[in-house]
Amino acid sequence: MLYYSTNHKAPLATLEKAVVKGLAEDRGLYMPEKINKIPSDFFSNIDKLTFQEISLRVAEAFFGDDVEPEALKRIVYDTLSFDVPVHKIDDNIYALELFHGPTLAFKDVGARFMARLLQYFIKREDKKGEVNVLVATSGDTGSAVANGFLGVDGIHVYVLYPKGKVSKIQESQFTTLGKNITAIEVDGVFDDCQALVKNAFMDKELNDHMRLTSANSINVARFLPQAFYYFNAYARLKELGALNADGSNMVICTPSGNFGNITAGLFGARMGLPVKHFIAANNANDIFFKYLQTGKYEPKPSKQTLANAMDVGDPSNFARVYDLYGGSWEAIRKDISGATYSDDDIRETMKECYNRTGYILDPHGACGYRALKEQLKDGEVGVFCETAHPAKFKEKVDAIIGGDVQIPERLAAFMKGTKQSIPMSKDFADFKAFLLKQ
Repeated sequence: MLYYSTNHKAPLATLEKAVVKGLAEDRGLYMPEKINKIPSDFFSNIDKLTFQEISLRVAEAFFGDDVEPEALKRIVYDTLSFDVPVHKIDDNIYALELFHGPTLAFKDVGARFMARLLQYFIKREDKKGEVNVLVATSGDTGSAVANGFLGVDGIHVYVLYPKGKVSKIQESQFTTLGKNITAIEVDGVFDDCQALVKNAFMDKELNDHMRLTSANSINVARFLPQAFYYFNAYARLKELGALNADGSNMVICTPSGNFGNITAGLFGARMGLPVKHFIAANNANDIFFKYLQTGKYEPKPSKQTLANAMDVGDPSNFARVYDLYGGSWEAIRKDISGATYSDDDIRETMKECYNRTGYILDPHGACGYRALKEQLKDGEVGVFCETAHPAKFKEKVDAIIGGDVQIPERLAAFMKGTKQSIPMSKDFADFKAFLLKQ
């Protein structure tokens, strides 16, 4: 399958080029030329299949033209060495728990898949020279990508993160690894980190000097695999008997920052996944929420919030959503509604849910849960993405719920490591000079 740019001014690309380059020559994001439908009978028996079996079928629709069948199966099964269960919160609301992977965040799925797919292409081509992965993070992306690529031959990862704006636990997951992982502590906000990455891809001198790619959700190998767990959510809800007879009453709510996760869900719906409606839940960074109201997309500097992984003022994947709907504001509004919540709203929601049900929400999942509480209609069943384990935000969560969130053993292990990071200004000239020395 070939991939085109959302800016429509770059040549078509193979999957390999789209994955290795990350961003098209015209600064657009890659999109598949077509979205393959999955036959409806697949959904009749989906509740009998495992997460891995479901995901392989979805992966074949995305990548089957470009990756050998046995290799694709290995990549999928190796990526998904953990489960993604649903957990009932209320009679009609379920959490899709995406925090059972190695770094306890939803990005483990896309990051692990991309690491394995990129390695597949490197080995197949037997090209000389290291591939350098640049990734900007507002929290969980850095840890998921760093751990997904840790020790992978032929790949070096540079994680750019905003100084003082990720939790200590999150920071420990990518600054203590060493080996082929370099953490860069940028004196700025997430948008500054993302700008450094994008500018690096557009710089000819840098690209002549080293092979660069991105592992942010701008990369098709990062965001497309995130469709896997929406299919699994449907299967598990069907297995529980939570959906109506034709399964047409499922509403998906995704806490949204850079919008890669919800975009993967929209792709899933185009493939045939029965979804009645999508809700994009924002924190105070409400650019998409306002777009839904006004039809005007007006990026702004990001605001720092409790739900820090969603602190994005110019979500890259909006370009994909816009392209998917042919630029039609009316069509986007028909399928997606929005929500926006302040830090006080998030605290209130976390406290109320914990006191009433005993379930501990992380700040991002709290936005998703509250949006469903406010927007679900009679007869609908809602599932929201619980995107990270609450222990990743332990100090904040403990203070909010008045409890003591237990830290899983694999998370505690990261915190025992020694921080290794390189301070960096937000000036691209400084970042470029650093990379040219590598």
